[in-house]
This record gives sequence, structure tokens and C-alpha cells, in this order.
Amino acid sequence: MAEDIRKGKRTKAKRSRGARDKYDLDGLFDRFRLHQAARGYAKATLTQYEDNYRFFAAYMDERGFARDVRLVTEDIVRDYIIDMQTMHVKFEGHRFKKDEHMTVGLAASTINTRLKTLRVMFKYLVESGLHRDNPMVNVKNVKETLPQISILNAEELRALFSQPDQRAFADFRDYTLMHLLLDAMLRVSEATKLEKRDVDFRAGILTVRAEIAKNRKERIIPLSKKTLKLMRELIEENEEDFDSPFVFLSYYGERLQSNHFRKRLQEFGEAAGIDKRIYPHLMRHTGATIFLENGGDLRHLQKLLGHSDLRTIIRYTHLSDASLVRQHAQYTALNNVLSPQQKPRKTLRK
Repeated sequence: MAEDIRKGKRTKAKRSRGARDKYDLDGLFDRFRLHQAARGYAKATLTQYEDNYRFFAAYMDERGFARDVRLVTEDIVRDYIIDMQTMHVKFEGHRFKKDEHMTVGLAASTINTRLKTLRVMFKYLVESGLHRDNPMVNVKNVKETLPQISILNAEELRALFSQPDQRAFADFRDYTLMHLLLDAMLRVSEATKLEKRDVDFRAGILTVRAEIAKNRKERIIPLSKKTLKLMRELIEENEEDFDSPFVFLSYYGERLQSNHFRKRLQEFGEAAGIDKRIYPHLMRHTGATIFLENGGDLRHLQKLLGHSDLRTIIRYTHLSDASLVRQHAQYTALNNVLSPQQKPRKTLRK
């Protein structure tokens, strides 16, 4: 009978349609997705769930398994991991990728993202009583080698910020957005959805509403005087021509799209002669790293960035070696032992 289930064949024992639906993997995923949507998860997250489930379902099809939840075992999931590591060709069939980019095996981070969908899905199925077993309980993430994040130094930031022509509307808008991304460390998707009501100029703070935040949790972010001044000027200029609640607008008064700004920021980076990939999230990385290097508290940074897990903060903020040396020299326990005469002396500036 197990073989019949695996091949999707009919068994001699008659089963009602309701019994079959009980084990239908596609139907159970639909219920999971509906549950997550009702909880207010972002559209992008729901789309990611759909894509990740589609990859797993395709794997089941390729191996000749019926889409039956009873067939999703720990061994099947482990085989799926091996398949992604050794058989899958990255960017296969992509029209704009060169052959050298089509390497065998997915990145560990990609594999873990796909496993996360299965992990969350089966946790829901078990807790809801829709399925008895959770095949993901003993399946661990693939070990990731975290890449060293490249950030912009002070000279590169000055070069980048000097590119927009502030006399032109679009350039001034981008110049303002660049300040906001670096200062508030927002995601570009959050920044482009900001409305005028989200900025409290008197208190000097910005509210990232729950409906536009990636994690669907509201957070409050203080802004520098320079950023507030630029945003006030941009809003006043927008109000002369457009009736829109949004802060960042296109030439035609529509909300600025993230991809449009992403392309323009890349062009500014090329014009500045910066030999690094320039993209909006780089401003967030750079702002977070400098915040820590300047003595900012890790917990405060966590609140500013809107992450629930402190490990995520440590993971994508890269402290320079020079900063680590300074921090160690300042806070090493050996300072409690050394006499003042034995401690490093401050030398005069030349």
C-alpha cells in the first residue's frame, strides 16, 4: 500500500474524497498560506512561501512521489537538501546569466530559506491538528559561511552623496532618500512607502508603521536634523504640484518604486567611480556598522533595525579590524591589572 501511495496509484480499499484531501500536500499548503495571510504577513513573504513550496513539490514530482503529506519524511527532506547541494544548477535557464554564473549547487543561505518554509509549514500543520508528524524536527540548517559584508567608507560616502544634482527634482528626491537610508537604516521598501503622517518634525522621529515594516511590527526611529530638513523641503516641494500622502514621488506624482531608485543609486555609484556594488541595502549595512563602530549599543541597533533576533544583527553588521583593536584596547580586563605607567600612552598629533 505504501508503494501505491508513493506512486499515486489507487488502492483496493475505497476512500472518500475527504480522506484523500486530508493528506493532499497542495491543499495543506494552501491552508497554511491562508493562515499566514490572515496573520498579516507581507505579500513578499507569502510569495516566498509559494516559491519555496513549488521547489519542494517539483522535487517530489521528479522523484516520482505523489504529493501526499505522509510521504514527506525526515529522509525525504535530507535527500532534498543533498539534491539542492549537488544536483541543482544555479540560474539554469536564466536568459541574462552567463555560463560561469551557472554553478552546481545552491548557496547554503538559499537552501536554509527553502527549509524555513517547510519548517514553518509543518509546525503549523501539527499545531493545528492537520497532520501528526513533523519531519522537520531533527533537520538542521546547512552550515553557512557568512560573507564579509562590504560597506562604504567616509570618502566613498562623500563621493556618492556628491553625485545628485540638487537643483533637479528627481536628484534632490534621491539625495534625500540616500540620507534617510543611511541615517535611519531603513529598508528601501519601507522608505518608499513612507507617508507624510509618519514624520513628526517637532519630535524629530519617524514611525515605520506595522503595515509597511517587513516584520509587521511598528518601530520608532529618531532622525538627524539634516535628514529632517531635507524631508521637510521635499514634502513642501511635492505639495506644490501633487496631492499624494507619500513622501517620495516620481515625476508624475506616483509613489516612487524601489527598483527605480535602485537603478539610479547604482548610476550614482558608477559616476562616483566607486569600485563596489552600490545598492540600497548597502546604506543600511553601512549605517549599522558605523553606528556600532562609533560606540552604539547592540540592543539599541536591534530596535532601530527592527529585528527580533539579536543574532541577525551580529550576522550582517561587519565591524572593521581597526574598530576591534580599539575596542579591545579600551575594554580588555588587563586594564584592571596594569598600572597607569604600563598602559599605552596617548601621543601628540603631528
